[in-house]
Amino acid sequence: MADQSSGGGAPAGVTGRISGALRSFFQWLSGTDGFAWIAPKIVPHADRLVYRLSGGRILMGDQVIPHLLLTTTGSKSGEPRQTPLACRPEPDGSFLVVGSNFGRESHPAWTSNLIKTPVAKVGFRGREMAVTAVLLQGAERDDAWQRLLANWPLYERYTEKSGRELRVFRLTPA
Repeated sequence: MADQSSGGGAPAGVTGRISGALRSFFQWLSGTDGFAWIAPKIVPHADRLVYRLSGGRILMGDQVIPHLLLTTTGSKSGEPRQTPLACRPEPDGSFLVVGSNFGRESHPAWTSNLIKTPVAKVGFRGREMAVTAVLLQGAERDDAWQRLLANWPLYERYTEKSGRELRVFRLTPA
């Protein structure tokens, strides 16, 4: 994938499929307190339904920013857990994902699942693949964080709202 800008500071091929004005609107909407309250109750369920109906080719948020469906192993239950997530596809075929939890104070459950069991599965635009997750830290996290912010600046607001450092993972195809 090229690493040249295509609006909003995101690399070519990484931005969603909608216009810059709509992208700005959805960024604003996603940063509101109302969205943070209602979205976790509605968005994941709707996203999984769209994913299933499209044969794994579409997630709703993919129109704004690339998304994937992450399947982890529940850290307490041992059961498969599916979570639609915004992602940043990297040139090497890996994905960066952020445990923003819509700016809530606690880390999302999927991040704890990956820490306990880093082997997972990703569905991305019609392809499914096994991945291994690595929690990024230090300079590697800082470098990835800058690329993530170029892709979705709202992560900075989520950091401020949550009062915590958001967990960043690299998901590498196995």
